[in-house]
Amino acid sequence: MAARFRRSIVWFRRDLRLDDNVALERAARESREVVCAFVLDPVLLRSDRVGPPIVAFFFDALAELRAALRERGGELVLLQGEFGEELGELAKRLEADALYYNRDADPAASARDARVAERLEARGVRVHSSLDLTYFGPDEVRQASGAPYVVFSPYKRRWLERHHEEPRPPVDSAGSLARKALGRDALEAAGVAELEVPSPEIFGHARSADFPTGGEARGRALLATFVAERAADYADARNLPARSGTSHLSPHLRAGTVGIRRCVWSALEARDNARRKALGFDTWISELIWREFYQQILANFPHVATDPFVEAARRLPWRDDERAWIAWRDGRTGYPIVDAGMRQLERTGWMHNRVRMIVASFLTKDLLLDYRLGERHFEQRLADADLAANNGGWQWSASTGTDAAPYFRVFNPVLQSRKFDPDGAYLRTWLPELSKLDDAGIHAPWMVSPLELEAAGVRLGRDYPDPVVDHLAARDRALAAFAPVLGKTARAVKS
Repeated sequence: MAARFRRSIVWFRRDLRLDDNVALERAARESREVVCAFVLDPVLLRSDRVGPPIVAFFFDALAELRAALRERGGELVLLQGEFGEELGELAKRLEADALYYNRDADPAASARDARVAERLEARGVRVHSSLDLTYFGPDEVRQASGAPYVVFSPYKRRWLERHHEEPRPPVDSAGSLARKALGRDALEAAGVAELEVPSPEIFGHARSADFPTGGEARGRALLATFVAERAADYADARNLPARSGTSHLSPHLRAGTVGIRRCVWSALEARDNARRKALGFDTWISELIWREFYQQILANFPHVATDPFVEAARRLPWRDDERAWIAWRDGRTGYPIVDAGMRQLERTGWMHNRVRMIVASFLTKDLLLDYRLGERHFEQRLADADLAANNGGWQWSASTGTDAAPYFRVFNPVLQSRKFDPDGAYLRTWLPELSKLDDAGIHAPWMVSPLELEAAGVRLGRDYPDPVVDHLAARDRALAAFAPVLGKTARAVKS
């Protein structure tokens, strides 16, 4: 088939890979030459909407993507400034007649993309968007009435049916790109300046060796290792924060250094080869579908980006308590499982998912602080900070969202800690000041006798804080606040 376009630009964003990239595959298939580009936004990079872990991860991925393109004779054009202006000028210099990109459900990103498309179309550049971030689009998995799903279980059933009806294997974008990527010489001849991948420090973000490392090669290696060695046990191991039982792929899915189709198909192939341990693979696929569910919620109900999904939840009487907020933020609540999670987040730019649920419940139920405070803090600290998943998780925990935990479910942090970290290994990793307490006492130091505390070298209130709240009293306070807004009857749920 003859190429439709002489020269196309592929605008990379949350898809920093050559493998299984729909926009890249489509551009390579429909064009004689392909130019790969990424636009840095200094305003965003210096804002409080991003933090050091995610900036470092993206810059790692950009450097690797550029190196991979150069190995193939191509180049990654790095631009900086206003998106429409920079891409329009690049199209003009290169006489490009098409722009390809993969869509994003984030309302701000969608608005930006519409502005860019309008500007380039006005210049005669054809603009094409593709589905790549998710396996199915937000309008593809629907109820029989055509309405979007707002409950996960029926959404998952329909998602699996759609997959059976229309499986979507990874696309061979890297193969399609062969010999079509425009190289450095052609770009220089067109007057396109070379911009190096910057250091995060330029935008006020410190690097850390403890942050997740970005890049397509790292993402593919993590996926292969997880599927081969840990996925079969995922159903049980995923809830144990002291174990490496999860995939650690969330930052890669966020930046697109691994593709969703590659993940799904790798899991399905491995499951078919290990039928006796299918539960672990099925559970992980279910988690990938949760990601799809939250993406379609954001796309179909964009108000969740700023407000509760449940309208009544806007009337919740959130407290204003700076002392409690700082204690939670700094991992000084006096509840070890909460503090360990917050310290892990601060140090590494990542937190175990079970612990994310515990700390979110603690902020919104025990402290009765607005979930949006926690959501924004995670956004600034996580390498996998994704608006849809982060918002969905926080609204689930706060009982304000679609398919949320019932308002009367308040996680008991001590019971959660004892259940999922029974020997205190996770707590000892992040709370060394408590490391000499025994396996029973480490989960609730305030319940340990003075003699045992002294023997362990722990001075409550000095080495480690007293609890910022009494959980049982805080639970009663939360139920009293939530019940008039979200329901008439509060009944106990053991969690």
